Amino acid sequence: MQVNSIKFFVDTADVAAIRELNDLGMVDGVTTNPSLILKSGRNILEVTREICDIVSGPVSAEVVATDAKEMIAEGMKLAKIAKNIAIKVPLTWAGLTACKAFASEGHMVNVTLCFSAAQAILAAKAGATFISPFIGRLDDNNFDGTDLIEDIRIVYDNYDTRTQILAASIRSVNHIVDCAKIGADVVTAPPAVIKAMANHILTDKGLEVFLADWAKTGQKIL
Repeated sequence: MQVNSIKFFVDTADVAAIRELNDLGMVDGVTTNPSLILKSGRNILEVTREICDIVSGPVSAEVVATDAKEMIAEGMKLAKIAKNIAIKVPLTWAGLTACKAFASEGHMVNVTLCFSAAQAILAAKAGATFISPFIGRLDDNNFDGTDLIEDIRIVYDNYDTRTQILAASIRSVNHIVDCAKIGADVVTAPPAVIKAMANHILTDKGLEVFLADWAKTGQKIL
């Protein structure tokens, strides 16, 4: 029986890292952005298509135009890559206009660069599938990023809003745990942060003791 849990999207365009986590059942989707495409060193259409072949969940591919009409044209091209594409648009008025157009056509939309509950309300009104509040960047500017997640959760729950809260700009394991406590629907994090969730100094110390004691028995299992 499957237990409900917070969904993990992996924030990378590194195909090998995505495949490793996907094989372990740790990936419910993928988010990319222009910076991650640059880091991959690959063509956006090519690498996004490969990611969509690996992952069955939503794969966010971001438009780079700033004009609504051009955003819509870019987004429609990205949507043709695969059925699980979520078109990613910035939280600007042009982005909201594009979001409405994509949602009206039945496409998933991830509205990114959200830094206020007011912006999140607009994204939901425009039909966003996901709203991406940036926790780490708020923390960098002396705000508590998780406070924004909580504010959006309260507002969305007041109206049974279908837009999912996708906590982004995750920098640490604590960010993920805090988002899970608050009730974020999804967190998107770099592969290294997701893998770091398994680490604990007491686990390492306990394993060291067990292995030392086992060696003293002189036994083997295989």
